[in-house]
Amino acid sequence: MYRFTGRITIISFIAVGIFVVALNVNLITRGSDSSEIISSATPHLEDSELKMETMFYDRLDNNMVQCRICFRNCILQEGERGFCRNRENIGGTLYNIVYGKPSAIMVDPIEKEPQFHFLPGSRILCLGSAGCNFRCRFCHNWHLSQRSIEEIGHSGPLFPEDVVNMAIRQNVPTISFTYNEPTSWYEYLYDIAKLAKDEGIRVIFHSNGSMNPEPLRALLPYVDSVTIDLKGFTDEFYEKVSEAKLEPVKQTLEIIREEGVWLEIVNLVVPTLNDDPDDIRRMCEYIRDSLGEYTPLHFTRFFPNYRLTDLPPTPVETLEKARTIARDVGLKYVYIGNVPGHRYNSTFCPHCDEKLVDRYHFSVHGVRVENGRCGTCGESISGIWE
Repeated sequence: MYRFTGRITIISFIAVGIFVVALNVNLITRGSDSSEIISSATPHLEDSELKMETMFYDRLDNNMVQCRICFRNCILQEGERGFCRNRENIGGTLYNIVYGKPSAIMVDPIEKEPQFHFLPGSRILCLGSAGCNFRCRFCHNWHLSQRSIEEIGHSGPLFPEDVVNMAIRQNVPTISFTYNEPTSWYEYLYDIAKLAKDEGIRVIFHSNGSMNPEPLRALLPYVDSVTIDLKGFTDEFYEKVSEAKLEPVKQTLEIIREEGVWLEIVNLVVPTLNDDPDDIRRMCEYIRDSLGEYTPLHFTRFFPNYRLTDLPPTPVETLEKARTIARDVGLKYVYIGNVPGHRYNSTFCPHCDEKLVDRYHFSVHGVRVENGRCGTCGESISGIWE
């Protein structure tokens, strides 16, 4: 059965600013606080490194375990780590070895996620660490996501209460998990999200969309918005370029919509690999039919990076054609990203075509949404505006 641990009890002692730096870590304790908890866990301390028991896994025979956090469902012998590099079998118990160890902490504009219909122009406190359960050949954060915590170092220990207090001190309304895949350090996201909700701080995360249904449904009540990378719309693309699968991502998207959490989708258009107009049309039809015509879709420009440097940047014309397809299919909010100054980086009313959010790349220069409606014609504009 799943082992489901409660949120931590914290003794805060770090006064921390906005930084990217490596520190030593210390011990915290974790206690049971809910009737739904099957068992409580305490941190495992080895060589002064903090490790937290994971929330969703099965114990198997011979000290083996099976992780249940994502579609891979890794089976691990003692001493092995999962595909994401962040979950390790120690003595027949599965531990999250990056809990409380962010490797990147920044304050960014929310437009970077991108989240265009969620408090535009506001700031977010962003956290990232090592690890990912995909192997995207084009990853622009590969120096974090495609390495282990030992390779990149970390800023820690930084407990959930420290993160929430940091957001309060910085007067930042939202905490974001980004840079690497949040699924790979799920317990940290979960504990911060629960605490942040109690303190009136909002939480968003940017994900590849491969979390298993049970942990996803457990997390979403404490999350305000999600950005999902829908990397393509063929199994071949997912397998060849990301060593992953499309179907779990579609399942994740549908659960997010079913749970009523705000959702925005990003499609990085890579020349010759996922830019076929027929595939783009099928993807847009799926979004319309399964997620709703008012779901924002961001077509973003690819630039050569990591292990995919033999292709040119995406022609802007390709992005514009993709946007035309999406609009023809019936999607109401379709954006072009990574093209600073492009007209369709801004938000327009789907009824009267008035410019509602005037953007230049990540900068917002005006918002004409009043009480969730177009300031000109009164059309209801989907999103979270206050």
